[in-house]
Amino acid sequence: MKRIHLVIVLLFLFFSCTGKKSLVSKEGYVEVEGGRIWYEVFGSGPKSPVLLLHGGPGGTSLGFEPLKELGYDGPIVFWDQLGSGRSDALMDTSLMTIENYVDQVERLRKHLNLQDFVLYGHSWGTMLGMDYYLTYPDEVKAIIFSSPLFSTDLWIADADTLIATLPDSVQKIIRYHESRGSYGDPEYIEATQLYYSLFVTRKERPKVDRSHLNLVSGENIYLYMWGPSEFTSTGTLRNYDRLEYLPQIKVPVLMMTGEFDEARPSTVKYYHSLVPDSQFAVIPGAAHSTLNDNKEETLKVVRKFLEKIN
Repeated sequence: MKRIHLVIVLLFLFFSCTGKKSLVSKEGYVEVEGGRIWYEVFGSGPKSPVLLLHGGPGGTSLGFEPLKELGYDGPIVFWDQLGSGRSDALMDTSLMTIENYVDQVERLRKHLNLQDFVLYGHSWGTMLGMDYYLTYPDEVKAIIFSSPLFSTDLWIADADTLIATLPDSVQKIIRYHESRGSYGDPEYIEATQLYYSLFVTRKERPKVDRSHLNLVSGENIYLYMWGPSEFTSTGTLRNYDRLEYLPQIKVPVLMMTGEFDEARPSTVKYYHSLVPDSQFAVIPGAAHSTLNDNKEETLKVVRKFLEKIN
């Protein structure tokens, strides 16, 4: 018993002398304006924490699950943004702002005492990550921008380019219903599903029963902030543009996208050219959901980047 007591005392002294708190728990909730956000800290080790920012807006962190196979010697923080997944629902549109989501990231960071951490954003998460970095640049050690969006105008232009590759009949259906605003028409929905199967998720997602999680749907947030489909923006993010700020990023950056991504490789390569200390990678055979479509290559690219900055 004396030996066990001595070990406990030594561990306490070690963590006290480091001057840094350990991550508070494996799973929990943080109070933010409008409700609670759920988080999970996966893994541990001496390397920089990785904080994940999922897509949407209104998506969940479930798409990041393959990162648990990364073999990373450091904590990876999964969390669901307010209004979706395992976090509380959100109906107040006054809180559906980038500023409020940036505040959620910062409250989570403070709660977990994250320092010199890596931001890893996907899709909408890159927009959120960009604005977080612009607000709190000193907290971030490096950034991974996966399938990024830094200009809605460029995103829509890319979408128009991709739509032009679809059969003429499908193009006419899309344009007809967009002109009428009849986004719920089955014909329009079928056309969007074809687009998604080519440029969003090419490989069928694994079937996992998550009914026990009681997930909150963030569809209302997606519609309010973005719009009715991936290629049509009618929401508050329609005029989003941070191109002029990309050259101001002072930390190492990885820009990656899928070979068939709606975030087209040519556009992401242009973003890469604007960031001084950045790398660029294309995931072969993948669309927007790179971790789903080509998990092995995505993990390889991410692992190599993390090894370089640690």
